[in-house]
Amino acid sequence: MKTMTYANNAPHKPATVLITGATGGFGGAFARRFAAIGSKLVLAGRKADRLKALRDELNTEVHTIEVDVRDRTAIEQAFGTLPAGFDEVETLINNAGLALGTDPAQKADLDDWETMIDTNDKGLVFCTRALLPGMIERGRGHVVNIGSTAGSYPYPGGNVYCASKAFVKQFSLSLRADLQGTGVRVTNVEPGMVETDFSLVRFKGDAEKAGKVYADTTPLTPDDVAEAVFWAATLPPHFNVNRLEIMPTTQAFGPLAIHRTK
Repeated sequence: MKTMTYANNAPHKPATVLITGATGGFGGAFARRFAAIGSKLVLAGRKADRLKALRDELNTEVHTIEVDVRDRTAIEQAFGTLPAGFDEVETLINNAGLALGTDPAQKADLDDWETMIDTNDKGLVFCTRALLPGMIERGRGHVVNIGSTAGSYPYPGGNVYCASKAFVKQFSLSLRADLQGTGVRVTNVEPGMVETDFSLVRFKGDAEKAGKVYADTTPLTPDDVAEAVFWAATLPPHFNVNRLEIMPTTQAFGPLAIHRTK
């Protein structure tokens, strides 16, 4: 294992960035932000047509992978056989994730729970584990996990979604402990309310319900989150951002709930 040394204040340009969930709102914003500085991109997602459209839009070298992060064997195969020029992934952005439903735990759909755990947690660790050995061997790398404020601040109906993002937070911090001295950085970016198709997915296509989430307020945008990720990833390599929690100005913390008999 070799450890790289850098000028203390030199900005960093990741040579190759791999983004999971690349066909969603966050994924597209991340891809455009890193393409703007000429990083090579590996875009992983489940929808081939959207991957192609994004690839054709970007003015940089792009390799696409049609894959579901829940499929451990497929991830190991795809990430282990990246073509020359894309095989030294420097920055992994674990972005694939979702929320499903807002029913209380006693009424929640177990299939929804399983899908969230498989995607938000198991998929994230499959992708991370596939690329870590190469990063460590090269003495450089950065794992950027997309967490959520839900991982710190639970809310009614959040149950497994909140728990899955708490896992992402603790996994990120534990990675930092394991990777000390390797030259590999780890960052958990934790957005609050952001207007994407997140709520449309959560409410399984119910546009009216999804729209109410963002009504009469000013949420963050995918570009806002992309700027936060880009900032953390382009800092000099001696500088690690452990956690970056971001919210729109219109959002804050609620009071603790108290049940009253009258």
